[in-house]
Amino acid sequence: MKAWLTALTVLLCSGLALALGGAMLALPEFAVRLPAQVTANLDTSGVSHPVTAVLLNFRGYDTLLEVAVLLLALLGVFALSRHADEHAPRATPAHPVLQTLARLLAPLMVLVAGYLLWVGAHAPGGAFQAGAVLAAAGVLLRLAGLLPAWAQPGRLLRGGLALGLLVFLAVAVAGLPQGSLLHYPVSMAGALILLVEAGLTLSIGLTLAGLYLASAGAKR
Repeated sequence: MKAWLTALTVLLCSGLALALGGAMLALPEFAVRLPAQVTANLDTSGVSHPVTAVLLNFRGYDTLLEVAVLLLALLGVFALSRHADEHAPRATPAHPVLQTLARLLAPLMVLVAGYLLWVGAHAPGGAFQAGAVLAAAGVLLRLAGLLPAWAQPGRLLRGGLALGLLVFLAVAVAGLPQGSLLHYPVSMAGALILLVEAGLTLSIGLTLAGLYLASAGAKR
C-alpha cells in the first residue's frame, strides 16, 4: 500500500511539474516583457526602485496576501502551543560574552532595520528585509537569555502583530473612491507606500520572531 501511495505521489508531482512548465511556455508574449512595463510606469509608482514598486503598488494584492499568510502561520503556532505555560520561563542565561554581544548588537540591528525600511524606496531594502532584521534581533536576545518565550500574546503585542495588515487594508480600502482597491493617487503614492511599509516592518518582525518565540514557550 505504501509503495502505491509513493508512486501516486511521484506521478502527481510529476504531472504538476509538467503542467507548470507547459503554462510557463504558453505565456503570451507580453508576459515576458514585465521589466519593460515596470520601467515605463515607474514614475507613477511613488518609488524609484522597481522591486518595491511591484511589491507595494503594481502587485500589492500579492504582498497583502503574503502578510496575511504569515500572520495565519503564527496563529497556527499559537494554536498548536496552546498548552504552553501561562508564564513562559526565561531562557537559561547564556554566557556573559554572548549576553554582552546581544546587548550591543540588538540596538544596532534596530537601526539597520530602520535604514532598510527607508532606503527601500530607491534601493534594495524594504519592509520584509527590515522585518527580518528585527526578528533576528529578537531571536538573538532569546538565545542570550534576555528575552522570555511567548505564551499567549497580550493586547499590545496582538496590536503590533496585526498593525501591518490593518494599515495595508486601510490604505487598500482608501483607494476605492479612485476606482479600485490599492489605487494610490500619484501625488501621495510615495507617502502611502512608506506608511504601509512602516506598519509591515513592525508586524513582520514580530511575526517572524514570534514563530520562534512562541514555539520556544511550548511545554516539552
